[in-house]
Amino acid sequence: MSAGPGRHGDGSSEVGLAGGPSAAEEAELAERAARGGRLVEPAEDLDDRAAEAALRPGSLDDFVGQRAVREQLSLVLEAARRRGRAPDHVLLSGPPGLGKTTLAMIVAAELGQSLRISSGPAIQHAGDLAAVLSSLEEGEVLFVDEVHRMARPAEEMLYVAMEDFRVDVVVGKGAGATAIPLHLPPFTLVGATTRSGLLPAPLRDRFGFTGHLDFYAPDELEQVLRRSAQLLGVELTAAGGAEIARRSRGTPRIANRLLRRVRDWSQVRGTGVVDADAARAALRVYEVDELGLDRLDRSVLDALCRRFGGGPVGLSTLAVAVGEEPDTVETVAEPFLVREGLLGRTPRGRVATADGWAHLGLRPPPGAPLQATLPLGDGEDGEDDGGDGDGEGQDRDDDRAAPPS
Repeated sequence: MSAGPGRHGDGSSEVGLAGGPSAAEEAELAERAARGGRLVEPAEDLDDRAAEAALRPGSLDDFVGQRAVREQLSLVLEAARRRGRAPDHVLLSGPPGLGKTTLAMIVAAELGQSLRISSGPAIQHAGDLAAVLSSLEEGEVLFVDEVHRMARPAEEMLYVAMEDFRVDVVVGKGAGATAIPLHLPPFTLVGATTRSGLLPAPLRDRFGFTGHLDFYAPDELEQVLRRSAQLLGVELTAAGGAEIARRSRGTPRIANRLLRRVRDWSQVRGTGVVDADAARAALRVYEVDELGLDRLDRSVLDALCRRFGGGPVGLSTLAVAVGEEPDTVETVAEPFLVREGLLGRTPRGRVATADGWAHLGLRPPPGAPLQATLPLGDGEDGEDDGGDGDGEGQDRDDDRAAPPS
């Protein structure tokens, strides 16, 4: 279990507790890093992957937060161990950065099995999945990240593999095609998704255990930071941990990333101790404010309030005002702003809430639309259930904004 990552001919990778990235993952992360990233972006980059591998807990006892999921998962694993059988397939859902990959590694470690890692985007053909499944050993754990992005032919093959531990390999074409059943050893599939609503019902129903990971409370993030500081050899004060935790957007990955940046600032410009003053000074340099908003978040909120009088304003117009693509504003900045109650999404467009005006230190003009924040679909992906909420009615580009006061 202490071996490093190994590559397989089927494109998957096998890891022990070290949990390093595969070659495909390295290429994807390198491309993402080349495009540049935000300090508070939940997605990983190459540096994050290396750092997180050292900070990941190795057991459920060491895993901080998600108490209900931990307790439920421990019962599933302990019962399987006592029966001497592979546990039911596991589905983990929730926003990025909350520990889905870590829990998959813990499942393998608790069972004393190796972990095979693949991803939904990498499985685009039924043959790709057949190659991965046919190379599994008895009791092995297969982790598929972003399982909702798997191609439909592969999904349909996975149904039979999960239920009957069998894949049907089709030989030949047309009327002469023959399906040869290939029996598989019992294995456990751990699927992770940030968009559980996109999973087909037949696939979702084949998971015996489903756990949803929620955002962390500040006190839970402080525990994560204390543990990470010990592993990194960083002297972290209670006040410093609290300051970083409340700017971490409820996400352990972001908390660990901010801790490393504050550590850098403290070693170069401070005393080497990560205290509240060092945290505030460092995060001021990195443009992360007291609520965890970064430059893009504040630009969206500032444009909405100062240029458009608090809205309503369409997504396309708002994106042009901040010099970003509409998809970037909608999927990167908006979910957190809505979750914090700073921005609302209405049928007519985006509006600033009273808290949004207050966060910028501004007083809303008379008649400003201070509607409450609307719910975001299933609460995971920052998308509305009905329409796109652009405020344009039939056309995204037909923006209408209230004139600034």
